[in-house]
Amino acid sequence: MASTVIFQPSGRRGQVEQGKTLLEAARELGVDIESVCGGVKVCGKCKVKIEEGFFEKFGIDSRVEHLSPLQEEEKDFLTEEELADNFRLACCCEVNGDVLLFVPEESRGAKQVVLETGKERTFQINPAVHKYYIEMEPATLEDHRGDVERIKDTLAEKYGLPKDMTIDYFLLRRLPNIVRDAEWKVTVSVWNNKEIILVEPGLAEHSLGLAIDIGTTTVAAYLCDLRTGQSLVVDSMMNPQVRYGEDVLSRITYHMMNDDGLEKMHQAIIEGINTLAQRMTEKIGQKPEDILEVTLVFNTAMQHIALGMEPGFLGRSPFTAGTKESQNIKARDLGIKVCKGANVHTLPVEAGFVGPDNVAVLIAEEPYKEPEKIRMVIDIGTNGEIDIGNAKKLLCTSCATGPALEGAQIKFGMRAAPGAIEKVIINPETLEVSYKVIGQDSWYPDIQKTEAKGICGSGIIDMVAQLFLSGVIDKSGRFNLKLNHPRVRRGEDGKPEYVVAWADETSIGKDVAFTQADVRAVQLAKSALYVGSRYLMEKLGVENLDSVTLAGAFGSYIDKESAMVIGMFPDCDLENVAAVGNAAGDGAKLALLDTGKREEATWIARHVEFVETAIEPDFQMRFAAAMAFPHSTDKFPHIQHLLDRIPKR
Repeated sequence: MASTVIFQPSGRRGQVEQGKTLLEAARELGVDIESVCGGVKVCGKCKVKIEEGFFEKFGIDSRVEHLSPLQEEEKDFLTEEELADNFRLACCCEVNGDVLLFVPEESRGAKQVVLETGKERTFQINPAVHKYYIEMEPATLEDHRGDVERIKDTLAEKYGLPKDMTIDYFLLRRLPNIVRDAEWKVTVSVWNNKEIILVEPGLAEHSLGLAIDIGTTTVAAYLCDLRTGQSLVVDSMMNPQVRYGEDVLSRITYHMMNDDGLEKMHQAIIEGINTLAQRMTEKIGQKPEDILEVTLVFNTAMQHIALGMEPGFLGRSPFTAGTKESQNIKARDLGIKVCKGANVHTLPVEAGFVGPDNVAVLIAEEPYKEPEKIRMVIDIGTNGEIDIGNAKKLLCTSCATGPALEGAQIKFGMRAAPGAIEKVIINPETLEVSYKVIGQDSWYPDIQKTEAKGICGSGIIDMVAQLFLSGVIDKSGRFNLKLNHPRVRRGEDGKPEYVVAWADETSIGKDVAFTQADVRAVQLAKSALYVGSRYLMEKLGVENLDSVTLAGAFGSYIDKESAMVIGMFPDCDLENVAAVGNAAGDGAKLALLDTGKREEATWIARHVEFVETAIEPDFQMRFAAAMAFPHSTDKFPHIQHLLDRIPKR
């Protein structure tokens, strides 16, 4: 008998013969788990966390009881807290039923490639938190003002700050000792000229802030100097919530199906933020307590879960957010372990699933400052957002792109990590393939043993485009099985597929193939983006685009020609199609370092017009038309020369 085993955050899943260990299952499915001892139960490096509950999207009920009982060796390496939290050693537990498990970062053999960088941007340095050094007259019998009042009077006299500022309660409790130990010479951190959040002895110059882009799949973080605007440390991780679902709807469903679902997902992302804060500050010899301000951007569902808000109503019409306004919340109230008095600032929501992350993209890219040209900005991810317009008018929408473009729902799909095929070229005459693997400098066939184990997002887009341009699949996406070529065949399930890498080239000992179902999954994702784009163009009253900006990690790695060949976005001169990196992360940094950008975010969130495309009466008809490559009827003059060269087979 076989059971379903799902590994997160890699997204790899498959049927595993019962009686095999999780470590053996990982190797079969191409999941890298650290195992220094080779699986003989003496290193303790292969820790995994078993997630319990019913996962509707996968149709499985995952339980710890679906594994063999705890072994003595596991008790030697796992703490009581880990045992209580369903941690196991992958080499020790055998599969006896369906199970979904999360591989923590320290147990992963290969680090996920997450785009953390954006482009150079000009901005004003005006953070919410400023530091002021003051020297106060000591208290005397004649001058018995309170310590708080003495600080506020001195700040008003020396720096012109208002005297009606408040002081953080946790700071207030310690204040008398701080000022006296410092002999009345202190550095005061003030938030927005409204609240004193920290008092430090002597002259304290370091001033740290943390900006975080919480994506559905990945989290990118930026530790910044609030005085200079410099990014001191950039780091990233997989979103730990991936274990509960790969897209926003599956996570909302997990919450609805499990009484403690929201709390589990909330704690997962908070623990992730704390992990990032700890290891980023360590790199510069500081502590998380030195972080004085945090900005968070996320889509609307991720916002609700991160803030512990009820997300269920986002999953049903009219898809209303709990709040659309920007928020300032004490970090300690969320469980974020930074300075006790620090605030967390979140950008506003535009509408529906167009959340603060899209607002962050907008304040980074500023299409609303373009006087004439029509710009389209697409943030491609598990949940895709599209903006179009200029200074005269700006429209936006969201698309349920799904996780296929990031490797999920693809038979050999995987996250961008060493071993992932990232670029593909198929010779249209011989139908032979060349491909490049992350972690390898050379292409196949220049190197025969490529250690490939799957295909990531950029490779998936190349794969579909190359299959189409070489005539292996037709305009509708169907395989041409009349081709007499060993790479074009029927798989074990009888469905058509194209073999990208033969088993002896890979590190998983099996052929890596791209299937008919994989093509369909990409068609569904690209159709959602294309239809959303065309609706916005029509609502704006334009026929052509002057430029297309691809934002986000995925949008920065894909080949723009391949993307247009399959019809991910409307026709545009490829010279005017540009990738700008993680623009949402850039926007989060801008909001951290410049309060003017926060005001700008509030303004644009109110003025951009949201279009709900899914309720349009002809949506299904348009969606079906957009399934074709690049489209069933729309013209693509800028790539017509490529389409004209497709072999007639």
